[in-house]
Amino acid sequence: MNNPIRKTYDWTLSLAKKKSASGWLGAISFAEASFFPIPPDILLIPLCLGAIRKALFFATVCSVASVLGGLAGYAIGYFAWDELQPYFYQYVPGFTEEKFGRIAEWYAEWGWPLVFLAGFSPIPYKIFTIASGVLGMALLPFTLASAVSRSARFFLVALLIAKFGEPMKEQMDKHFNKLALLFGLLLVGGFLVLKVLLKH
Repeated sequence: MNNPIRKTYDWTLSLAKKKSASGWLGAISFAEASFFPIPPDILLIPLCLGAIRKALFFATVCSVASVLGGLAGYAIGYFAWDELQPYFYQYVPGFTEEKFGRIAEWYAEWGWPLVFLAGFSPIPYKIFTIASGVLGMALLPFTLASAVSRSARFFLVALLIAKFGEPMKEQMDKHFNKLALLFGLLLVGGFLVLKVLLKH
């Protein structure tokens, strides 16, 4: 009952009832890309259900705000990580020194496909936005990978809700993380196959 993550989840869900819900959606999408623990889908889904004709508008708000938040995360990593890392390890769910060290190793091998996968899947996007800044990933590939993956995720959610309504919400609540991870892996796998083919 006293789980702070659960309380934050319930608070995020309650924002759907507010007149300023679309503004909150943008704020949470921005914050989630660097430190906030709850994904914006939690708010996006009930907003789309409550105003199906505005589903694409809500997806646009999510996408734009999340990409901007990703750039803020990149800036934290690039300019201020040495000073801020103890606070992230202590207070931000998903951040550990072990995970961050492992991601640094992965970057040397994979680079931007990791950002794409994190942007679409349930993998904590914030870890990768900050890691991209810390490790000096080129800004243009980072921004493009973020924009495509974040937009694909949020527009997919909005379109499914707009088309199928409440039954789709129930199925997405149950299976979304598995489906998103599978789809993201397939997309990244396709890019990697293309990369290999282009070398020959």
